[in-house]
Amino acid sequence: MFGFVVPEKPEMKIKEYEQFRAIYCGVCKSIARRLGNVPRLVLNYDLTFLAVLLSSVLGEIPEMKMERCIAHPVSKRLTARQSNVLDYVADMNVLLAYHKLLDDWVDDRSIKAISAMAGLSKAYRKVKRMHPQKEKAVRYWLSELSKLEKADTSNLDIVSESFAKLMEDIFLCDNKDINENDSKILSWIGYNVGKWIYIIDSFSDIEKDHKTNSYNPFIARFGKAMSGVDIKSKVKDEVEFILIYTLSQVSKSYDLLAKGKFSPIIENIIYLGMLRKTENILGVGSCDKIEKSI
Repeated sequence: MFGFVVPEKPEMKIKEYEQFRAIYCGVCKSIARRLGNVPRLVLNYDLTFLAVLLSSVLGEIPEMKMERCIAHPVSKRLTARQSNVLDYVADMNVLLAYHKLLDDWVDDRSIKAISAMAGLSKAYRKVKRMHPQKEKAVRYWLSELSKLEKADTSNLDIVSESFAKLMEDIFLCDNKDINENDSKILSWIGYNVGKWIYIIDSFSDIEKDHKTNSYNPFIARFGKAMSGVDIKSKVKDEVEFILIYTLSQVSKSYDLLAKGKFSPIIENIIYLGMLRKTENILGVGSCDKIEKSI
């Protein structure tokens, strides 16, 4: 489900891309330092966006240094050093990954999922102790999502709400330096990012889910008698409207925040990267039309 919130690399300055990659590497190293090397495998770009956003809002700019790592042992790469934001996002990566695997095991008895859970169990227990409220929220919303999926819910708004609320909780970082107004804005950004991720993932997986007989809200609406290709064609305009709306909410909310050091990276992801991903998944031509809509 993750991996959709990415920058539009061709439109980034070299310095900006290096900073984004440095934060990605910084979260990875934070996972290794705090939770071990195996959990580094669950790192995703969606939460790297959160690390950039929180760092910018808090003005918590991590030190950048050239370092080697297990993935790039020969050449050094710019890496963000320790910060509270990097540590928080590292923990949330593990928390989300573990519960997603647990959900896969409960739903499908996936051997791959239970094996991966074994590798994350120690790290997960540590994160649970450090963030009991976040763990409770993630577990609750994924449980609600699982119930809706098992019920073959066809209402897209209802089923996407659970994942949206989950991401709303994750974006609301437990940091006393974030004022109440910024907390509300971050929550709303997280909610809409979550909704966008769930819907774009569901749309992109229609044909695959149709073949594997897996749950998909669009298939639940039209039934297996209609082909995956025909379902995509049927819902494309509706999905485009919803995705554009959620992106407009993200962009309008972000405009209410004070701009920080990483603003160019955040703006690239919101205004270009997520737009380009929407365009690519929907196959709607140039993103100029979508950009004007938000």
